Amino acid sequence: MTAILEVNNLVKKFGNFVAVDGISFKMEEGTITGLLGPNGAGKTTTIQMILDIISPTSGEIKIFGKPMHRHRDEILSKMNFSSPYVHLPNTLKVWENLYTFARLYGVKDIKGKIGELSKQFDLEELLPKMTSQLSSGQLTRLNMAKAMLNEPKLLLLDEPTASLDPDIADRTRMIFKKLQKENGISILYTSHNMEEVEEICDRVIFIQRGKVKDEGTPDELIKKYGHKDLNDVFLTIAREKV
Repeated sequence: MTAILEVNNLVKKFGNFVAVDGISFKMEEGTITGLLGPNGAGKTTTIQMILDIISPTSGEIKIFGKPMHRHRDEILSKMNFSSPYVHLPNTLKVWENLYTFARLYGVKDIKGKIGELSKQFDLEELLPKMTSQLSSGQLTRLNMAKAMLNEPKLLLLDEPTASLDPDIADRTRMIFKKLQKENGISILYTSHNMEEVEEICDRVIFIQRGKVKDEGTPDELIKKYGHKDLNDVFLTIAREKV
């Protein structure tokens, strides 16, 4: 399969602190790949570099086979990102937020696309509400709808179901799997819910102390570490001494 994302010897330093320490990995096109690790492992910094929010100290990122630093605009037009920790303008109504981002992304049929995504993410009754009135779970669904406006080929999801109740979280995972199967979308997925990761991820990459500690399919890693599930694998890696 073709690598949609390649990270080569990526390093990020903040002064004397090394947040990401020479990590390398590939993500195959059309897969859901989990980027896992304890808090402070370097996941967020890695995602921010992939999104070109911050620049690497050294190393290279290729997306769609092209270096990010040379083809930034082209690459970002085919990507998107969603996180319940990123806030949309509270002074806009839900539909106004979606409309504004749709214009920024150059969506042609804005009304049709908003209608489609509102139905998909159960936002239809929320469209006329002020964004400031939404619950954390509703905001998460709005963020995900926003991320799908430009029909991205690569979607980065940071704890996408963290604020959702079990029913909506399950429906959301079904949407991700449907997008992967029917649209061929590639998803880089961070989560601390290992049961969820086992369910939807084709492959996982464990980061610890800014380095890639291990990677493979969930089943491969569970077998390798001799555990019953991925949660125990996570605990083993997170608690490993330097």
